Amino acid sequence: MTNALFLRKLLFWPQPWAAQVFMLLWVSLLILAPVGGQFANLILQAPSDVFEEDSVVLRCQAKANIVLNNMTLYKNGKILKILNKTSDFRIHQASMKDSGEYYCSGVKDTHSVSSNKIQIVVQELFPSPVLRASSTQPTEGHTVTLTCESQLSLQRPEGQLQFRFVKPSTMSEWRISPEFQFSPIRRENSGSYWCEARRINSLVQKRSQELQIQVQEIVPDVRIHSHPEFVFEGLELVLICSVSGVPRPTISWYKKQHRLRKDRELQTSSETEFKVPVVQNSDAGEYYCIARNSRFSIKSNSVIISVKVPVSQPVLTLRPLETWTLVREMSLQCEVQRGSLPIRYQFFHEDVLFKEIKSSSGRKVLHRLSPTEKPFGSYYCTADNGLGPQRSAAVIPVSKPVLTFSSPGTRTFVGDKMSLQCEVQRGSLPIWFQFFREGVLLKKREAVSWITASYSFFLIAEHSGNYYCTADNGFGPQRSETMSLSVTVPVSQPVLTLSPPGTRTLVGNEVRLQCEVQRGSSPIQYQFFHEDVLLTKIEATSWRTKSYSFSVTAEHSGNYYCTADNGFGPQSSETINLSVIVPVSRPVLTLRTPRAQAVVGDVVQLHCEAQRGSPPILYQFYHEDVTLGSSSSPSGEGASFNLFLKTEHSGNYFCEANNGQGVQRSYPVSLSVKVPVSHPVLTLRTPRVQAVVGDILEIHCETQRGSPPIQYQFYRENVALGSCSSLSGGGTSFNLSLTTEHSGNYSCEADNGLGVQRSEAVSLSVKVPVSRPVLTLRTARAQVVVGDVLELRCEAQRGSPPILYWFYHNNVTLETSTSHSGQGVSLNLSLTAGHSGTYSCEVDNGLGPQHSEAVTLFVMGLTGSKSSLIATSVTGGLLSVMAVAAVALLFYCWLLRKAGGKPTFDSSRNPSAPDPQESTYYNVPGWIELQPVYSNVNPNRGEVVYSEVWSVKKENKLTAASEPEPFKKTDSCVIYSQVKGASTAASKPQFLDPLTPHR
Repeated sequence: MTNALFLRKLLFWPQPWAAQVFMLLWVSLLILAPVGGQFANLILQAPSDVFEEDSVVLRCQAKANIVLNNMTLYKNGKILKILNKTSDFRIHQASMKDSGEYYCSGVKDTHSVSSNKIQIVVQELFPSPVLRASSTQPTEGHTVTLTCESQLSLQRPEGQLQFRFVKPSTMSEWRISPEFQFSPIRRENSGSYWCEARRINSLVQKRSQELQIQVQEIVPDVRIHSHPEFVFEGLELVLICSVSGVPRPTISWYKKQHRLRKDRELQTSSETEFKVPVVQNSDAGEYYCIARNSRFSIKSNSVIISVKVPVSQPVLTLRPLETWTLVREMSLQCEVQRGSLPIRYQFFHEDVLFKEIKSSSGRKVLHRLSPTEKPFGSYYCTADNGLGPQRSAAVIPVSKPVLTFSSPGTRTFVGDKMSLQCEVQRGSLPIWFQFFREGVLLKKREAVSWITASYSFFLIAEHSGNYYCTADNGFGPQRSETMSLSVTVPVSQPVLTLSPPGTRTLVGNEVRLQCEVQRGSSPIQYQFFHEDVLLTKIEATSWRTKSYSFSVTAEHSGNYYCTADNGFGPQSSETINLSVIVPVSRPVLTLRTPRAQAVVGDVVQLHCEAQRGSPPILYQFYHEDVTLGSSSSPSGEGASFNLFLKTEHSGNYFCEANNGQGVQRSYPVSLSVKVPVSHPVLTLRTPRVQAVVGDILEIHCETQRGSPPIQYQFYRENVALGSCSSLSGGGTSFNLSLTTEHSGNYSCEADNGLGVQRSEAVSLSVKVPVSRPVLTLRTARAQVVVGDVLELRCEAQRGSPPILYWFYHNNVTLETSTSHSGQGVSLNLSLTAGHSGTYSCEVDNGLGPQHSEAVTLFVMGLTGSKSSLIATSVTGGLLSVMAVAAVALLFYCWLLRKAGGKPTFDSSRNPSAPDPQESTYYNVPGWIELQPVYSNVNPNRGEVVYSEVWSVKKENKLTAASEPEPFKKTDSCVIYSQVKGASTAASKPQFLDPLTPHR
């Protein structure tokens, strides 16, 4: 125990060596702790004292050199945790729920080993607080103190408690003081309270039980009393209301819930008065006062004021005690209308007093006459309340009554108002009248102010019979003469019923109409009607019912009623509707479309109607045995069903009609739904990527939807090319052999009779392959010499641009050039001796290269020998001839330009080439075939070079129209120029298209 206390102190010692000492003591406790033999292999270690918020370590320790598997910690016999990699289990912040019995177990060689059991009880740092009040039912205005009672555990006194006080919807701040004071307490402070306690810097917080505080308000003392104590009519009455309470109240006076005067605030006295200067009998009653201020409204006790009033003249009456029979006991009643109680009554017979009665609770008394007292003679009574006696009048027996009838006419009918009047000539009041029919009492009447009485009622058939009346004022009844009454009963409203019951029946069934009245004097005449048409008449002399039967047909549907008459006017029954059910006939289905041909998108109306059949009729609509919908016709007419048409709605339709008597099906009706053509798609198909003159163009037009047959029309630049029809739907094609004129925009139209649809325009560009080029050599003299400038011009007469040109010297490339306009290109050379040789050119626009004829050039060098001079002279002569020819040629070309014509090598005749990668062509122009204008001829004979110039007539209408008149009939002109040279080698054309004509 000493070690445990010392260990607990070490836990809170802030010395640096406290941890080491604690561990040594812990080990010593473990070594010295007694361990049983069954727990020798496994020990559960735990601290001895555990408080709330403590961090607790439970250690499951095995004996040295013993290995245990499946270490498990238990709490209250249930598994708490399986200790896999550690033998410790930590409770970080202990609470009361952690209390319990703990032990651990393990497995050694398939045997279970259990540790010792440790009971851990978590102790409270402080108990739950208790809320106490100096008074739980305080009076308003007093001081009330709330105390929250709790304290820290003596074993853990460290720290300090804080308190707060809570009322629903409000609470105080945390405070050190355990008290909270209301000074003063008010009525609104009533309610449920509790307090909460916590330790500073701790999460442990506890709450007390709720405490009810009911604040008692200050109840003023309000009392009322009168002066004088006994009040007599005509004197003064003073009512006094005594009040206590703050703040000062105002006083309101009341009598029987009626306010007497306005509130009057008290000044200096706690008493106030209400005066009645002259008391009347009407002033008697119950009085009370109400005191009001800003905090309360209190009603006083009640005081009853009795005004002493002299008695009025009494009234003496003779009354039977219980029954109205002829033999009975009699009683005398003496009554005053007013007078203060108690009242003394005296009864006299023939001026002799025979009875005296004192009443303190009522203003009338009864005296039963004994059999020895005679009920004949003169009686009176007196009444006295001390203010003087009063005497009643004498009582006189009634005479024989007379009964009379009062009716509106000489004849009485059921429903008339009948009045019976019974009257006597003399008799003291009150008088009791009785009315009888056939000896049976009908009514009793009491007359207190008249000597007559009446009884009224509405006649029914049972009122026929003998009537009389009696009158009695206590001296014995008197009976009138008997009078007879006969009541004539008109027929009541008849009731018409069907048999068998129900308002619906089938054709051929038998129906019985029954007409019956509940009352009415016989004989009665019955009539049956159908739609206001009389069916039959029947007279009943002994029964109030008659019937009429018939077998129904379809025409018997309608309204029926009957009438009954016994001479006082006919009465008609309520109308009954009879529906004769007719099975439906075969319905007829009609398809209604907005146009002659049903088209997708239209709304078709399916109308089904049966020519006969009782409503309601249910119509069902079908398409190829698939239900579309249903409609009910409550009036028996046909029914319709609207359908928004789609392609799949083609097929057979029928309908069914059913009114519960069997289903009838219509004949099928076929519907073909046409689909308007959609926008067609135009496709241009060529054998290659780029359309070329001479290719076969396939123009394909096709719509994605549309009912066949479909008529296709093909257009180029809005000019019709041709048309084709597709009988089964789908597209169609149109073939065209391409020329240059076929470039342009193409489109197509599709029509199946439901509207024309046009495709988008598709552009086509037709390419022209290049023709064989012509190479021309131009120099300043006939015989070229070193130093001259040579112009090489290569030009193809036809071909779509762009065109690529190659220049060759002895089959060696000199230069390449591109013409985007389609015209020829030139190359200038400053000649040297090495420039002699063969020249050629090649063109290509992507549709195949073409090679020109080879042209041989000899360049002479400068020398002083004679032969050279002679050669030079000869050459000069030849060159002069060639120069003349060239000048003539140039002059010819100039004349053509002057006349408005274009040179044959003008590039404007060829359009620009499209992208060779396109597979669909747009804007293909008309096909124009171009012919070469120039060509070079090399006969390859000896040393002579011939240049041949051709001028060929063009077939193009525009070109032919623009030629000058002198040249229209000229097919060609030839100019020859011969040049001698040492030797020339024929150049073989290269890159020539084998299909290109060689000239």
